[in-house]
Amino acid sequence: MRWFVCALVLIGFAAPALAQDFDILRGAESIGPATYTNWTGFYIGGDWGYTNDATDFSNTTNSLVSYSLRELTLEQDDNVSGWSVLGNASTTTTTPSGFVGYNSQWENLILGFEADYTYASAITTAISTPISRQVSAGGSTYDVTVEGSASMRLVDYASLRARAGWILNNFLPYGFIGVVVGRGDVTRTSLVYGQENPSAPPVVPCDYTLSPTCVDFSYPNSESQNNAILYGGSVGVGLDYALTSNIFLRGEIEYVRFLPLDDILVTLTSARIGAGFKF
Repeated sequence: MRWFVCALVLIGFAAPALAQDFDILRGAESIGPATYTNWTGFYIGGDWGYTNDATDFSNTTNSLVSYSLRELTLEQDDNVSGWSVLGNASTTTTTPSGFVGYNSQWENLILGFEADYTYASAITTAISTPISRQVSAGGSTYDVTVEGSASMRLVDYASLRARAGWILNNFLPYGFIGVVVGRGDVTRTSLVYGQENPSAPPVVPCDYTLSPTCVDFSYPNSESQNNAILYGGSVGVGLDYALTSNIFLRGEIEYVRFLPLDDILVTLTSARIGAGFKF
């Protein structure tokens, strides 16, 4: 009996130690929580980039010519306003900008928003190619020439973005989509001129001694706006790199497309580098 009691006592003292040994073998040892670079909070920064401004002027004179010829059979029969006399233009300029935003962190996932302001001062001027045609309308023959000019100066623009990124050590690759509001100075002109020859068949060159006689015509039109508001959207990708817990570097590519203003369509493609401070 004494041996049995002694055996129970020894087993009681040895059991905890044996249990610990078996726990280790089973992998039950507790492991600390996963760690992630902390991107949570507000941040502010600035960057410097190159922006290509591609401006489509192909429809810019349409509404001006349409208004000038609105009461003429010439426009109704031959759609003179649809003659495209202006081409596209592009320019590249440096674009300083600033940004402020907030990150919400869900382990590796980053969701946030950001407001950006960019100073552009990009000027594009349309390539002009006058068009001359002989057309018929309302029983008369017309020798018609359409000319035009246009320019756009993009002053600046601001955007509000939604961002999403994924933490890879100290790197934060991200994508974004946003709405954009900009300011621009616009000037455009049109000129439709030529000669109406009412004789049938037409006499070329026109004989002003005949009745009804030929009629020369000219219809100029122009329009300009300063600080006109442009609306559009943006998409892009970027990469932030945490140098310290508060300082990060940034590289980014952005595409912006504005809605047509006075039939002028502006698109921007930008590449930027910068730095920021996280609070």
